Amino acid sequence: LNECFSGKKATFMILGNVCTRACAFCSTGKGDEVNPPDTGEPQRIADCAKLLSLRYVIATSVARDDLDDGGARQFVKVAEFVKRSLPDAVIELLIPDFAGNKDSIRAVTSCGADIIGHNIETVKRLYPIVRSNADYLRSLNILKFIKEIRPEILTKSSIIAGLGETE
Repeated sequence: LNECFSGKKATFMILGNVCTRACAFCSTGKGDEVNPPDTGEPQRIADCAKLLSLRYVIATSVARDDLDDGGARQFVKVAEFVKRSLPDAVIELLIPDFAGNKDSIRAVTSCGADIIGHNIETVKRLYPIVRSNADYLRSLNILKFIKEIRPEILTKSSIIAGLGETE
C-alpha cells in the first residue's frame, strides 16, 4: 500500500466480491449468488481517485460469467468516469476473458483506457486444473485481438510462477 499510494497509484476491484468461477489460485469468494453491477460504483471510484489525486488508476474484477457482457460495460463506465474526473491519469483495465466475447473486448478498447491487461496466469498444460472455465488459447487470442483492433493501446499480461510448471 505504501509503495502504491506514495506513487499515486491504486487498484480498484469492481463488480463485487463473488466470482462465478473457481480458479484454484485465487482466494476471492466464489459462487452463483451475485449481485447486479452497482450503478454507483463508477462514480464512487472516480470520486475516490480524485480525492487521492491518483495519477495511475487500475480497475480489475472478479469473473462475472452471469452477465451477458462479462462485466465489460462496468469497466467502460469506470474508465470513462475516472477520465472525466482525472483527465491526465493513466487508466489501466485488468480484464477477465469475458468468455471470449469480442463485443465486450471491443467495448473496453474504446473507452479511453491507456493500458489493457489480461493475465494468462499459468502454462497451457495447467489451465484445466488451475483456471476453471478459462481457456489458454482464448486468453492469448484476447491479447492478440486487442492489438489487432487498437494497436496503440498498451497490452500486458502476467503469469504466476510456482504452480507446477517445469523448466
